[in-house]
Amino acid sequence: MADFPDSSRMPTSIVAIGVGNRMRTYMHYVARHPELAKLVAVVEPDSIRRNAMADQFGVPEQCRFKDYHDYFNSPVVADVAFICTPEREHFEPCMEALRQGMHVLLEKPVAQNYEQCKLISKAACKAGKIVCVCHVLRYHPAFIKVKELVSSGRFGRIITITHTEDVGIDRTTHSYVRGVMNTEAGNNPMLLAKCCHDIDFITWLTDANCRRLSSFGSRVWFRRENAPEGSATRCCKCSVEQSCPYSAVDLYWRRRQWINNFDVPADKTIEQVITQELEEGDYGRCVYHCDNDVVDNQVLTMQMDDGSLITVCMDIFTRRDGRSTDIKMTHGEIVSDGVRIFATDFRTQKREVFDFTEVCKQPYHAGADLRLVESFLGAVRGDISHAPTTTIDDSLRSHRLCFEAERSRHSGQTILFD
Repeated sequence: MADFPDSSRMPTSIVAIGVGNRMRTYMHYVARHPELAKLVAVVEPDSIRRNAMADQFGVPEQCRFKDYHDYFNSPVVADVAFICTPEREHFEPCMEALRQGMHVLLEKPVAQNYEQCKLISKAACKAGKIVCVCHVLRYHPAFIKVKELVSSGRFGRIITITHTEDVGIDRTTHSYVRGVMNTEAGNNPMLLAKCCHDIDFITWLTDANCRRLSSFGSRVWFRRENAPEGSATRCCKCSVEQSCPYSAVDLYWRRRQWINNFDVPADKTIEQVITQELEEGDYGRCVYHCDNDVVDNQVLTMQMDDGSLITVCMDIFTRRDGRSTDIKMTHGEIVSDGVRIFATDFRTQKREVFDFTEVCKQPYHAGADLRLVESFLGAVRGDISHAPTTTIDDSLRSHRLCFEAERSRHSGQTILFD
């Protein structure tokens, strides 16, 4: 597949592989900028999702595929591949896209083990193609500001960073207890699946490398032995449902949260789909009686080669769904709750406040998702002002820390780095 003869006049052609929430989000940029990008093929096993996206962008029937193998064996060509398949299916389509000379926008995490991550990096280098990993925090205005403050030199060098990822109880029960990401074997460890954004952000803040790390975590609460007396295996048939903080009936039926994840066939209503899920589907199960095995708490501690200490906590038992970062430096401190940033200079005693409240109300992670796509497509067109800030090699560094953290968690060992 050749590069554009004149990238300033021709839109970048895209194949969308895996049509879930992330793909639908990224494609909002394509819908807004048809002069810059064009969807030419859709790959998705679910016919509702596949046809909905293809119809939206006018993709012809012969360019709609159930399987990525079928697409790669077809004559339909594209300049770039957007890969948002389930986590266990990132590696193969990414490698094949590179073999066919395509640039890749790859949803995180990169792959299911570190060796696969390295193989993608080598393949990208050999092909001379861009693999941009979707670590959206690097494109979020509030997190960019934290990076600018740290890098300014005004506050000295980093001594400690304490970062917390509050996953939130609703997100957790939906995705990591009842949902498709509730087992490590079929997906990835929780730290990699949910918090590789956070580890990437931390490595972005500091130029230091990890010297040693340790991690602790387990599945403490969502287990059969913790089920309340009198509880049932399904929330809609449970005598204690009204008092349960994890009720699927409350989450999906009463509060109507997380229902955008449910596909609604043309002959059904959303109410019918919710009812079917509660009565028969995975999302109607009691959280204490699921087949989940991912952790519901974890902490990672790292000592860097410059002597700084970094702690990352993954918490789910909270209504908060966001991130907070506390950075102690030699000449000041920077504290962020993901929306507001407080920066204090020890020498002047001056405290600055940067408020991103209104910005964070914007959709698509305060526009970060769309800026990520803009950066990637700009780099593909050869615009040097759009160099991606999340290359595959950047992700190698943070992904390795996640994989080693899991090795520490399972073995109880402190992992030493060369």
